Amino acid sequence: MAEIANALRPDMITLVPERREERTTEGGLDVAAHRDAMSRYVASLKPSGALVSMFIDPDEAQIRASLEVGADIVELHTGDFCQEAHTFARVAEHDEHNSRELNRLRNAAALGASLGLVVAAGHGLDYKNVLPVAAIPQIEEFNIGHSIVARALFVGLDAAVREMRAALDEGRAYGR
Repeated sequence: MAEIANALRPDMITLVPERREERTTEGGLDVAAHRDAMSRYVASLKPSGALVSMFIDPDEAQIRASLEVGADIVELHTGDFCQEAHTFARVAEHDEHNSRELNRLRNAAALGASLGLVVAAGHGLDYKNVLPVAAIPQIEEFNIGHSIVARALFVGLDAAVREMRAALDEGRAYGR
């Protein structure tokens, strides 16, 4: 994969853990446990000129390890937050100030940004649960493709993107 990346020279490379039996990624990459291997792999990607992103759980050890191995970006796995939010009938009923997972995202985003990393977030975000995550000012990028494509089946891609943009803007305004 590193050879392909170095030949194609993409703008960004995101390292994501996957097990063959998964339908989707179930958690973040354990950079802290595989620090040496990750460091060598990130170094092998640098000739591509791409920014290297680590898809990790919102955990201090993972953020610090990502920085140590040479990552430019951390993408925070939002799946646990989305699962927590989904347990409520409506997101409005979800007390986001007492949300353990939202607080983990807030703390992780603040730490990542303070260390000079670009902070992104994704996995399981949709038009409703993205609002409190979008309110986190340190998150610069949201990876929400599945929700947008699913919505586009009903309203078209242009409208689906506009609706998500409006949700992100609403979340950003809420965070101010």
